[in-house]
Amino acid sequence: MKRFSSFVWAAGLAATLGTAGLLGQDNNAADPNAAGGNGGRRNRGGQGGPGGGGNFDPAQMRQRMMERYREQLAVKDDAEWKIVQDRIEKVSDARREIPGRGGFGFGRGGGPGGPGGPGGQAGGRGPGGGDTSPEGEALQKAIEANAPADEIKSKLANYRAAVKTKEAKLEKAQADLRQVLSAKQEAAAVLMGLLK
Repeated sequence: MKRFSSFVWAAGLAATLGTAGLLGQDNNAADPNAAGGNGGRRNRGGQGGPGGGGNFDPAQMRQRMMERYREQLAVKDDAEWKIVQDRIEKVSDARREIPGRGGFGFGRGGGPGGPGGPGGQAGGRGPGGGDTSPEGEALQKAIEANAPADEIKSKLANYRAAVKTKEAKLEKAQADLRQVLSAKQEAAAVLMGLLK
């Protein structure tokens, strides 16, 4: 079980790092080192020199993600964007709480929510890739301790109930976002992985 947890944790970390690298690609398009001068290596960190990792800044990555959402949704008015952005953030936060999902993941299409873009599903929960909720931790401990079947069933029921509550929160956040979007924006949001 520990070997499987380590594998899931490593896969989640790789997905997160891959997303960060892909988000920086737009800035590297005009970089002379991006395609030719440095053996085809890209400056994925946006800092730290050609091919260097630079410092990972989650706030900067989130800002870039929001800029891409705004561009894809074609929101020109700042006041309108403030409302839309707030609801996108609530969707991302609600998604992040659900085990097996993250705020920055993989959806369909290119751009945000597409392969390597923010907005869809991803791993990356707590250490070991497991859920960090109390219900998830209790279930994991019961599994590792070879608890009796009745105890595992009880903890599994609690875990499923907690996940169901979190999924309902995500559905409400998505419904709230849908209310402020035009039909065209809603379609774009679906392709970006923000909405179902």
